[in-house]
Formats: sequence, structure tokens, C-alpha cells
Amino acid sequence: MTDNHTDCIPGPLDQMPARLETLLHIEKVGKEFPMNDGSTFVALKDFSLEIQNIKDKPQIVSLLGPSGSGKTTALRIIAGLDKPTSGCVLITNGEGQHLRPVRVGDVGVVFQRYPLFEDLNVLHNLIDPAVRSGMNKDEAKEKALRLLDEFDLVKQGLAWPLQLSGGQRQRVAILQQLMLDRHFIILDEPFSGLDPVNILNVIKLISNIAHQHTLNTFLIITHDVTSALIISDHLYLLGRERDKQGEPIQGSKVMKVYDLIAEGLAYRSDVEDLPRFVEIRKEIRLVEFPKL
Repeated sequence: MTDNHTDCIPGPLDQMPARLETLLHIEKVGKEFPMNDGSTFVALKDFSLEIQNIKDKPQIVSLLGPSGSGKTTALRIIAGLDKPTSGCVLITNGEGQHLRPVRVGDVGVVFQRYPLFEDLNVLHNLIDPAVRSGMNKDEAKEKALRLLDEFDLVKQGLAWPLQLSGGQRQRVAILQQLMLDRHFIILDEPFSGLDPVNILNVIKLISNIAHQHTLNTFLIITHDVTSALIISDHLYLLGRERDKQGEPIQGSKVMKVYDLIAEGLAYRSDVEDLPRFVEIRKEIRLVEFPKL
């Protein structure tokens, strides 16, 4: 990048960064589903979240919660794939643009199974969707070849998805979103089923991609506490309130927010060695998670 306004500063920051314009605003979102017995299941209730542009840095936010806490429902609403029953999701897709209701296509989504077009080779898995979205074919091919080179997938360019490893499929699925210059990308359980070495590789990959532009905003849906703490600048715990008997009340919401920049944990390669990292991880696992 040659435009200093969009460049990211690598490594830890010397001081608290400025918080600029709001990039994503979710206000009191509710989502209800009718059941076959005539009742209503409340998946989300008063779900609110805001992501601001961090000066000189990208935004990497994790939405953390156990199974059944409404993470997938939240993902689909944030991406514009489902409409909320109540509330709103507002987004801006560029500097100086006003917030507006999210539309399908504003947010790229890399689903957990990394679905690819099985009848297309890797190169055309990048080119064809981009062309269908309006990109010039020659421009799409040039960009696809550049991305394959940048992410060490040149040798797999003519391979079929069936021939790829899980890590390679994941990278191709992420590159599909990068082809369209989307600044917002949701990653659905990107650490699931990976061994510790590959988890660190994925963390490094996400961080490297995010740091290509200060407007890049990655929202990670996960239940992996350690990985979320390593990579995120903010961490939101999604869960349900309890009644007097301790039973969960229908409708998940953000129960707690960790500002990892203020905690001195964001952008640190040695973050796992810091006492505060260990304290927060223990707090989430032993105190917060059981309540969600």
C-alpha cells in the first residue's frame, strides 16, 4: 500500500489509538422463530454491538460463546442473509460513507466447512464468482493469480477442491472474499478441528490479511477462548440471562465485552506470556462461560 491513510502500523501501539467512525452498528436486534407447536423460540434479544474504525489498525473482533448461544443466528443477520425480527444492523463500506442498513453482499462470509465450487479448479473458484459479481474477467484473472502467489497457493491453482487440504480450502475460501475487495469478512469457527500448529498458522493468516488496510474488519465467530484472545482487539461474550432458579432465559445478547487494547493484550506476539492474558482466559473459562 502506498496510501498512508490506509496503511496499518505493525506490532503493538505505544499509546491508546484513536477511535474513528463507526463501521458496524447493531442495535437491539431480536430474532424469533415460529415452532411447529405454535410457540415461538427467541434466539436473540436486545443483541447490540458496535465496531469502530481504529486509527492505524484493522479491526479483529471475536464473538465468543458456547454451542447454542445464538452465534450462527447473529452471523446470518450481520451478513444480511436473514432479517431480524426487531432492531437493525447498519454498516458503512468505505471511508466517509454514512451508515446504512446492511445488504446481502456487503459482508463476506467464510463458513466453517469452507464450501467451494467442486466442479471448478482453484483458480476458477476465484475468477468465476468475481466475474459474476461484475468484475472484468481479465482483471479477475490478474487479481486471482496475484492472490494465489501472495498466499502460497500457486501450485494449487489448477487443483480441484477435492485435492486440497483443510488449511488450503480455508485459504481459498478467504481469497474468494478478498477478490471482491470486501472490508468486512465474517469467519465462522476458523479454528475448529485444527491442531495447535495450524491454529497459529490461521491466526497469522487472518492478522496478515487484516493488516493490509485499516478499514479491514474481521468478525470471528468462535468458542475457542485462547485463539480469540490471541488475535482480537475486542471480544464479545454472547449468552443468555438466567432466571431466579438459574435457568437460561430465551434470547441471547452480549453479556460482557473485553477491550483487549485497553488491557494491553492486542497486537502482541508474546500475548500468551502475559499474566493478564492468563487471568482473562481463566475468568472466561471458569466464571463467564458457565453462565452463558
